[in-house]
Amino acid sequence: MTATTTPAPEGTRLALIEAGIALFGQQGFAGASTRALSAHAKTNIASIAYHFGGKEGLRLACAEEIARRIQGVFLTPGPMPSTADEARATLHILLDRMVAYVVSGKQAGAMVPFILRELTEGGNALDVIYDHLVAPVHGRLCELWALATGSPADSETVKLTVFSLIGQIVYFRIGARVVVRRMDWPVIGPAEAKAISALLTGNLDRLLGPTRRG
Repeated sequence: MTATTTPAPEGTRLALIEAGIALFGQQGFAGASTRALSAHAKTNIASIAYHFGGKEGLRLACAEEIARRIQGVFLTPGPMPSTADEARATLHILLDRMVAYVVSGKQAGAMVPFILRELTEGGNALDVIYDHLVAPVHGRLCELWALATGSPADSETVKLTVFSLIGQIVYFRIGARVVVRRMDWPVIGPAEAKAISALLTGNLDRLLGPTRRG
């Protein structure tokens, strides 16, 4: 697993990255002009080349910053659990964090469309997202799953199961407009996220099966 060590951006660099995450996600890489990006960041066009070498460099920096932020939420430092019960409890905690951050968190609102665009368009930014976000986060969840269930972390079944769990969470972000209409919710806020988390926790426990002893 590869963790990013990119430092948190500041000043104009941060403003341009925020602009890139928002506009690349909304309009795609080709659709977001350097003029629109600099205007969104309240800076001049030349600053994109100065800080990132051009629009493609900004795109990569956006991917690195998204990975840094999400790793900070889901890859907290500390030792791995040592028992099946501890691993199961950690998975519960991470699921709650994922729902709160991805489904109802304001910061994820621009990041999720950016990631989805890159998954569709491909390119170097997708490599950054895979190496610094998907591989480490998915890998950590697979390790926890293996400890909780006794199944090999690198098995096809474990990998696919973890992807399915992540997919359930992401759906409630990308399908939020449909979900709130069907549920008669005004928004997906903290209370609604708690209901989603409770449901997905039940799904998680069913997938994990009975608590493993020994």
